[in-house]
Amino acid sequence: MARTERTERQLKLGVLIDADNTPAAIIEGLLGEIAKFGSASVKRIYGDWTNPHLKGWREVLLEHAIQPMQQFGYTVGKSATDTAMIIDAMDLLYTEKLDGFCIVSSDSDFTRLASRLREAGMLVLGFGEKKTPKAFVGACDRFIYTEILRKEAAGPTRERASRGGGGAPKRMSAAELKRDSRLVTLLRDGVEDSADDSGWADLGLVGRNVANRSPEFDPRNYGYPKLGELIRATGLFEIDERTAKDSPTKFVYVRDKRRRDRTDEE
Repeated sequence: MARTERTERQLKLGVLIDADNTPAAIIEGLLGEIAKFGSASVKRIYGDWTNPHLKGWREVLLEHAIQPMQQFGYTVGKSATDTAMIIDAMDLLYTEKLDGFCIVSSDSDFTRLASRLREAGMLVLGFGEKKTPKAFVGACDRFIYTEILRKEAAGPTRERASRGGGGAPKRMSAAELKRDSRLVTLLRDGVEDSADDSGWADLGLVGRNVANRSPEFDPRNYGYPKLGELIRATGLFEIDERTAKDSPTKFVYVRDKRRRDRTDEE
């Protein structure tokens, strides 16, 4: 089934969690994030549950109806958990009517799995820490850093940053955003690819184009909850809120200020 067809209904997702290198503190934020994309039809978590370091996970599994999959570590230095997840993912691919998979891990061993699932037409969402290798990140349709999903990510961003906690990233200033050349290029290219002849681009389309270029992009990584807020904060774009006739709904359009300057010169 084509991805455009799947967007018309609730997507059925398989959630596979690597407990060995994923903190239990992200669980509420993780499931909330997954709910934005579809329904978690399958929820499994893998690890050696005889190991004391998984105690935090054991306390939340029942509450969130996540099925623990026992996997003993047979060989020192080798991750039997990763192998079990990969085998189960392929079994689910062929036995369950799923639309996509959520792979929760920071391990590069899942790079080939993500690529294979996408080849089969699956939506692949990756979740992991910022240390996750770029190869795995790039193999996913979207990749969300789990630092922004932790429990302590709630509350005022700047206050959390001042405490030095492990919550969401500190909100970056306009000057800091402009110095991030990769971000500036990403946003400008996303707007340009989405723009009409006058340079104006629908914000929703900009977001999709940016995500296609960079699976790990998320405005929350810069301390902003929404893409529109991040774009406005850079000071590099014009913002135009339009209301459709006979509708209170507002549509946000953005344009690179350089396009306006070129138009004025002409």
